[in-house]
Amino acid sequence: MMRLTTMNTALKKCFTISAAFRGPWTLLKKELLRFWRVAFQTVASPVITALLYLLIFSHVLEGHVQVYPGVPYTAFLIPGLIMMSVLQNAFANSSSSLIQSKVMGNIVFVLLTPLTHLQFFLAFLLAAIIRGLVVGVFIYLGAMWFVDLEMVHPSLIFAFAFLGSALLGTFGIIAGIWADRFDQMAAFQNFIIMPLSFLSGVFYSIHSLPPIWQKVSQLNPFFYMIDGFRYGFFGKGDVCPLISLAIVGGSFLVLAWITLKMLKSGYKLRA
Repeated sequence: MMRLTTMNTALKKCFTISAAFRGPWTLLKKELLRFWRVAFQTVASPVITALLYLLIFSHVLEGHVQVYPGVPYTAFLIPGLIMMSVLQNAFANSSSSLIQSKVMGNIVFVLLTPLTHLQFFLAFLLAAIIRGLVVGVFIYLGAMWFVDLEMVHPSLIFAFAFLGSALLGTFGIIAGIWADRFDQMAAFQNFIIMPLSFLSGVFYSIHSLPPIWQKVSQLNPFFYMIDGFRYGFFGKGDVCPLISLAIVGGSFLVLAWITLKMLKSGYKLRA
């Protein structure tokens, strides 16, 4: 009798745990299907854009520019393009989903569910990370046609890709919560994400810049994500990768805390 009671208690606990994950898993699945059903726009388009950048810049500057000794410019360029695309797509996934739901009014169906603010955050965050990583993997596979790129520190590559997409996915949630119209969201993309991406050392090393602009570049969080990610491929970079990892991880924790506070208060969502 006691054994039967213990078994029933264990089954109830398992059911409770599975029920707790059912809600966030359903929301995550919905977010994944949202971008995968239009994969030509959300995955193929950024991959083609990055490969076009690679084709043009490598053709024009290969043989004329060498950033690291023994590293061809094409090889130097690939990690920067991969990481730039990962970051931009992670941001786009969470921000576009939220602003579309708010404008179309169907965000209320998500808010009416018994999901906690943490579950809501994790579902949107994981979907953004997955989209960013999927785009990055496809760009890497496409870039292999140009140059055979080895990975010196695979763990660093994954750490920066994961933390970078998490950071931008979180920032995308903040932008999606704050924005009320599509033009406000476009302002984030055009005046924050794009400039920080292009001024982060994707196409160059900051040591090629004048001292004042080197200092300015070191204020750009995108620089640390791209430099650390590139270090994983070549074992060379402009900053110690542990410092970069600490800055990226710390930035993510700060933004995650802000996002959870916004979600818990219902800021611009439950008004």
